[in-house]
Amino acid sequence: MAREFIVPGQIVNGSGALALAKTRFPGFGKKALIVTDPVMVKLGNCAKVEQALKDEGVDYAVFPDITGEPTDTMIAQGLAKYREQKCDFLIGLGGGSPMDSMKAIGSLVEHGGDIDDYMGRVIDVKMPPLIAIPTTAGTGSEATQFTIINNTHKQVKMLLKGACLMSTLAIIDPQFTMTAPAGVTAHTGLDALCHCTEAYTSRKAQPLSDTFALSAVKRIFTYLPRAYENGRDEEARVQMSIAALEAGIAFNNSSVTLIHGMSRPIGALFHIAHGLSNAMLLKECFRFALPGAYDRFAVLGRTIGAAGAEDDDRTASEKFLEAVCSIVDRLNTPTLEQYGVNRGEFFAQIPKMASDALDSGSPQNTMRDITKEDIEQMYRRLWD
Repeated sequence: MAREFIVPGQIVNGSGALALAKTRFPGFGKKALIVTDPVMVKLGNCAKVEQALKDEGVDYAVFPDITGEPTDTMIAQGLAKYREQKCDFLIGLGGGSPMDSMKAIGSLVEHGGDIDDYMGRVIDVKMPPLIAIPTTAGTGSEATQFTIINNTHKQVKMLLKGACLMSTLAIIDPQFTMTAPAGVTAHTGLDALCHCTEAYTSRKAQPLSDTFALSAVKRIFTYLPRAYENGRDEEARVQMSIAALEAGIAFNNSSVTLIHGMSRPIGALFHIAHGLSNAMLLKECFRFALPGAYDRFAVLGRTIGAAGAEDDDRTASEKFLEAVCSIVDRLNTPTLEQYGVNRGEFFAQIPKMASDALDSGSPQNTMRDITKEDIEQMYRRLWD
């Protein structure tokens, strides 16, 4: 069966990627809107992009107001800034939130309206050029046709999709990830682990996505602990930047499964960052998924060296799960209780979260049939 495989228009990666890629900026337009967050401004990362634009004689404006995971309100404000400043292309600088915001703003430039209008629809509109510059190694937003925006009216995270949301240029320069603190490194890295493992064990997996997923999972188990324990380890940062890109390409073409389906409602209702809520779910969700895909999880176990050729598929799968549990613990991932979520409030929201998770469609990609009751039980077990 023929399958489409979508990647960014151009990718420039490695140390010095921004310096190499900046010569392409004049070809995208006369004035860029840099969509970013206050931390990127404070750390000087935004200034580096501004200087690159100045070097090439390209005008710009800065929208630094992505303060947390993006909402429909932030997108409306960014669109207003884009129009007010008469910009003609966009740069997303930061983690997944600024890059997702860039895509959402771009989708409204020609079409108008509100980002909430796209809920439940595939986005297919004319877009301005999009340049994605990730500063974390995890979300993969630079390589996906998705954007996740909080609908503040319905209190849900909207997973919006459209091939037009793919970045025109992805600049993967590890210099920007060197400033990520240990906690961010851990949570975004585990997000990338979710991406590649879910992509490989998705009902929509395909040979090309498998290739990227397996490469990513091997890099992550090798280099994520190093990047977490020593943020100045340049080799680890370079390799994790590649792994995040590979994982993004993988799930962009095979989709995600149970973890992401259950994670979005937690983020929407309890305001936990996406990568962290994914990390909190890794152990429980994989325990459920394993029996439906022993053959696939076994390959993951052998790929990272946790299992050998002498292990049967079930044993190799269980060894992979043990390795996942180990890396989650090694990176000091908090539980919901440790994070400060109130148990009673969480349990009161379980029926809504389970419904929202199923409505997203992601859990149904899991290679094991799943019901709302299964999801509710997994939410409860997060407190065991």
